[in-house]
Amino acid sequence: MDAMMMDAMASEMKSAGMQMMDMQVMQACMDACAACEQACTVCATQMMDCSVSCMNCADMCGTMMRSMLRMQGMTADTMTAMLDACIAMCRMCMDECRAHAEHSDVCRLCAQACQACMDACMAMRDSMTKMAS
Repeated sequence: MDAMMMDAMASEMKSAGMQMMDMQVMQACMDACAACEQACTVCATQMMDCSVSCMNCADMCGTMMRSMLRMQGMTADTMTAMLDACIAMCRMCMDECRAHAEHSDVCRLCAQACQACMDACMAMRDSMTKMAS
């Protein structure tokens, strides 16, 4: 997302009375979700024994990313629950893919993308918590 779009979103969130979110952290989380979604989709076609966890993780990351873009009606509690679910799904997929990582570059990359997504979602959740206090 380019800087002009980020500035516009920040401005609209502020005028709507929402707590200001760290837009760079939000962008990092969305980017990591997108990378994880892509890696999981590729992994699911390569390693059928971990395909279900990869497909579920890809769906969760895609849903998280779309929800973050559509801030209207999103409460802090709802966003936190979504972030927690995304973190849990990424952790499960990462663990599954790590089991195959030494035999599959795709699973290794998927596990790395899941880790990045988990880290970004945790940073987003921490940023929201700091703003609320």
